[in-house]
Amino acid sequence: MIRTTLIIIGLLWTVGARVAAQTIQVSPADINAYSQGPTSALLTFGNVINYRAAETTWCGSLIPAAPDLGSKCNPATVFGVLPARYDQSTVSNNNSFTDVMSVTPQVARRAYLDAAKGNTSTFFYVRRFVSTVGGPDQFVPVTIRLSGNGAGVPLSLTEVKLDWGLGKPVLFVKSGEVLPRFHADIRYTGSGRLIGRWELVKPGEALPEPRDLLTEATLPAEERGTQKHYTEIKRFNLYLPPTGQITLPGPETWRVDESLAGLYLVLLRIEASDDKEGDSDLQAVGAGGRVVHGGAVAGFSMPVLRYYVGTGSTVAPVPAAQFIAISPEEKATLDSSPVKFAWTPVEHAVSYKLEVEDMQNRIVLAAIVLPQESNYVAPPWFARQAGIYRWRVIAFANKDTAIGETEWRGLRIN
Repeated sequence: MIRTTLIIIGLLWTVGARVAAQTIQVSPADINAYSQGPTSALLTFGNVINYRAAETTWCGSLIPAAPDLGSKCNPATVFGVLPARYDQSTVSNNNSFTDVMSVTPQVARRAYLDAAKGNTSTFFYVRRFVSTVGGPDQFVPVTIRLSGNGAGVPLSLTEVKLDWGLGKPVLFVKSGEVLPRFHADIRYTGSGRLIGRWELVKPGEALPEPRDLLTEATLPAEERGTQKHYTEIKRFNLYLPPTGQITLPGPETWRVDESLAGLYLVLLRIEASDDKEGDSDLQAVGAGGRVVHGGAVAGFSMPVLRYYVGTGSTVAPVPAAQFIAISPEEKATLDSSPVKFAWTPVEHAVSYKLEVEDMQNRIVLAAIVLPQESNYVAPPWFARQAGIYRWRVIAFANKDTAIGETEWRGLRIN
């Protein structure tokens, strides 16, 4: 009897020790999310020592993760996993891990329908961490509550579009010609301050990398302030009411430079703002001693506007109606067969450049095509890269002068 009691006590001590051994914490640990659309939030995991981050899962209920640590998703209530294109996670300093939780519309819909059946209006985002020293995995859940798109929901940007208002993806103008005024159409969750600036990349300057185009709130604390900076055109600081969408006017056209010949990029730079619903408390998770603001977080890079300034002696730009992407068709779904891109030929073009980007605006395939060709067959490895992409073709009159650009087209590879 004594031996049995000792064994039971020993087992209880072991279980208690394993539970106590769970050290990874997350801030914020509970978040409100819009029930009818996407929501993003900045998460900071602390005490990530001898662990690496693995997959994330959304689900309707949790079960004990034993023999691992924490609580994991009940396989019977899984809503989905975080798509790779939305993964903006970063291993940070102070043994921490920064994650951007982007609730997709599909996951929000699944959670809403589950709640409509009489289940709870909460669901979970669970990040698994794998031990690098042979220990048990740790499962760290974040509780998400379905809500309306108003107060209590983190201020996050869910869609951003920049537009000249002319239906053209790129403008071609002569030096001295007045540019049209552009704007940004922004969809968002929550409410709060939208703070930022418009910047201009001039011909000859180093182009921004995809990470340079993330909103500041999407970055971990130690990376903020390290993105490339360009000529500032105008700043803005306005309050976003809980309406979910706004049109942000661009700067006055006299502020936009066109003194140099070549390609310009207009950037929308969004700074982090104070948002108590989406702030991360680093001290609470053992990752520092301050609060990191997460207002205006986004799970994607900001788009850019392009315009080309010519001197008047260059080849005339090609009208958009005469330079068209042919195949694959818009939103085509392709299998593992070789992917062939085709477009209409352009007179006076000396070369074409094909660009294929993923959902984070990273170029995954680029190719220069001779003028006598108006198609390109992608290498076999591209057809094996499952995901959602977009592509376009740029026509050049010489090595540096673009005279036309097709509109972006989306495609999916299964």
